[in-house]
Amino acid sequence: MNSIQATIITIGDELLIGQVIDTNSAYIAQALNKIGVSVSNRIAVGDSKEAIIDALNNASANNNVVILTGGLGPTADDITKPLLNEYFGGKMVIHQPTLEHITDIFVNKHKRPMIDRNRKQAEVPDVCEVLFNETGTAPGMLFKKDGVFYFSLPGVPHEMRFLTDKHVIPTIQNSFTTQPILHRTLLTAGIGESFLAELIADLENELPSFIKLAYLPNFGMVRLRLTATGKDENELTTNINAAFAKLKLAVAEYLVTDQDENMEVVVGKLLKQNNQTVSTAESCTGGYIGHLLSKHGGSSQFYTGGIISYDNRIKTEFLNVPEHILQTVGAVSQEAVEQMAKSVRESMKTDFAVSVSGIMGPSGQTDEKPLGMVWIGVASKEKVVSKVFYLRFDRLRNIEVTANQAINLLRLLIINKI
Repeated sequence: MNSIQATIITIGDELLIGQVIDTNSAYIAQALNKIGVSVSNRIAVGDSKEAIIDALNNASANNNVVILTGGLGPTADDITKPLLNEYFGGKMVIHQPTLEHITDIFVNKHKRPMIDRNRKQAEVPDVCEVLFNETGTAPGMLFKKDGVFYFSLPGVPHEMRFLTDKHVIPTIQNSFTTQPILHRTLLTAGIGESFLAELIADLENELPSFIKLAYLPNFGMVRLRLTATGKDENELTTNINAAFAKLKLAVAEYLVTDQDENMEVVVGKLLKQNNQTVSTAESCTGGYIGHLLSKHGGSSQFYTGGIISYDNRIKTEFLNVPEHILQTVGAVSQEAVEQMAKSVRESMKTDFAVSVSGIMGPSGQTDEKPLGMVWIGVASKEKVVSKVFYLRFDRLRNIEVTANQAINLLRLLIINKI
């Protein structure tokens, strides 16, 4: 069984200057990996005919699949479609189902005129297979040449995801025999990457050559991923499950979940299982904890709401933090966050509460309270627990780390580990 190789080419000047972050290639790569397709390269090129052709020529030499995103819109800088028409020796024709779809969007749904620029989006090379785009106006395209499949997808993320899931992945699965790739992932918290590596060094050394261990640190936590590749899926499953069981045992003290899921998902599951609720009182994170807790479907079952108490007046008037605490030890203090957690839990009548107050930067620090100092509090009916952290990142990263540490502290309170 041969390994199927793919290259992902993302197109757009905005990617090269950092104006837009490329999330498309990450999504495509993950989707390909799940079906056993190895991504050999991820390439970003500008809106340049020469650069795109060079990328296509290089990708076609050693890959079975080439996936392009971007450059399919109605403006002058969207050059991908005419370029592909020329590259594969076709002529432009109207794809009637796409024209009807675009007309329906503009004329019927949005009550706007159908101009020539939009009508031209229904044009496709006659040498391609059209991937009908129900979510937008730019159709995807599939070209085949010398055994290589070339997919061209819109750069708009939700359209790209739809076409990847609806057309690209099924087409590859139906056209190629892929080698199985199995993953097992767990999440740890409370231990740094280097210390974790020391802890499981012997286990890592004992892994067979077809199983690899990856460390994926992020926001104060470390994900560990085992990946097994081979020909016999049953044998791979047996071996990776055995290795994963040993890994879980080795990191049991720091284990958050043995699934590939984020901290807020883990906490949401715990709260729903126990029919419990949580509220938030946030100063330095400005609502980011509430955002994480409420970003997944079903969160209304456990997250009731929060108070963003960025100004001290909000802390005193809505969270009952006494003036003397703010004047003596300050808002970034154990006393302040414990009162914040206690008050928001009581006012919102929840089982648990989370509170944070800190100095995110780039200013506001003092000799006693350095940049990155954060107090986090969690409360239940029975107790209030707080912990101080000293972070070392920029403002946005400090906010993200604080939010994840706060949710982890909540998790520990829920499972009676603090």
